[in-house]
Amino acid sequence: MMSKLALLWRALMASLVLAMLWLAVPAMADELRLGYVDTERVYREATAAVKAQQRLKAEFAPREAELADMARRARELKQTLDAGKLSDAERRTRERELQALDRDFQAKQLEFRQEFGQRRTEEFAAIQQRANQVIRDLARSERFDLILQDVVYVSPRFDITERVLKALDD
Repeated sequence: MMSKLALLWRALMASLVLAMLWLAVPAMADELRLGYVDTERVYREATAAVKAQQRLKAEFAPREAELADMARRARELKQTLDAGKLSDAERRTRERELQALDRDFQAKQLEFRQEFGQRRTEEFAAIQQRANQVIRDLARSERFDLILQDVVYVSPRFDITERVLKALDD
């Protein structure tokens, strides 16, 4: 998704556009048809988004379980080392084993995060593209003048997120 700074910048720019519209054409302000879509809500509630989350969870569950198992083994090794009941040779062996396990865990965790992030981006890019098309269609069919996304505040009377969700799920 976008960084918070980018979202704030978009919200500021959208607010400026809206303010300029109201200032430049006060007589038209009452006739201006505005809408707002809560993108985060679309990502949480749209059927396609829920299915994408389920696909990602199923796809990455085995690797997540492997990482959890590695973390468990590392904790057990650490407890064994902390118990202080090992000979010097055994302690060195266990320390090397823990270091190797930690390196392997860190590498696999980094790879997991990168691949999960890439797949999530792929899944949600398609949803965003579809949502944008639904919003454009809704804007044309219901003659909206301006539809905003990702704003800091908007009156609930402008929120058309529910209609977008229904259209996405159809």
